[in-house]
Amino acid sequence: MARRRSKLVADDVVRKQLRRLGRILPDAECALVHRNAFELLVATILSAQCTDKLVNEITPALFAKYPDARALAAANVDEVGEMVKRASFWRTKSKHLVAMAALLVERHGAEVPRTMAELVVLPGVARKTANVVLGSWYGIPAGFVVDTHVERVANRLGFVEAEGAVKIERALMERIPKTRWILLAHQLILHGRQTCHALRPKCEACVLAPDCPSREVG
Repeated sequence: MARRRSKLVADDVVRKQLRRLGRILPDAECALVHRNAFELLVATILSAQCTDKLVNEITPALFAKYPDARALAAANVDEVGEMVKRASFWRTKSKHLVAMAALLVERHGAEVPRTMAELVVLPGVARKTANVVLGSWYGIPAGFVVDTHVERVANRLGFVEAEGAVKIERALMERIPKTRWILLAHQLILHGRQTCHALRPKCEACVLAPDCPSREVG
């Protein structure tokens, strides 16, 4: 059986693509609307298996009623559920949100902690959510945010050749300078939304196409 040819690109190609992304998406940032770490944490928990656009439609009323961890910790789960029921898995998420807020009050004085270890023990919080909060609010590159866009685009570009968020994050952290982790994650997500679509990527309009091993031609 013939061995499948690797699509991994050389380090100099990665650097070239990073420069191109820097030119076209210099100000890429988190699409979730938030004013503080607490709002970002809540929005990111809600965003699992859900579009950022929908989350941004849900959160204004939610934050108006529960503006901080103490208010949300004292909330009735069913009432929270009614406010977030447009989101996928809303029953589970509403329970996680109230329990997460209660733990923030109990252990952290109602403040969102600044370490991966403290964040991932909160209900509804895994590495991706923790990375979003640490990177986008605190500016701490503790890891690399890997969502479906990052998984798709990083593999197509040949930055990595892996499946699963854990393996992809590890591979990106080994290959990409730490100073670029936060911005590059946002750039890959935005590029995936705008150009490198799952079903019909716009290769003909993509500035990364000349050095992309997955580009579609003709």
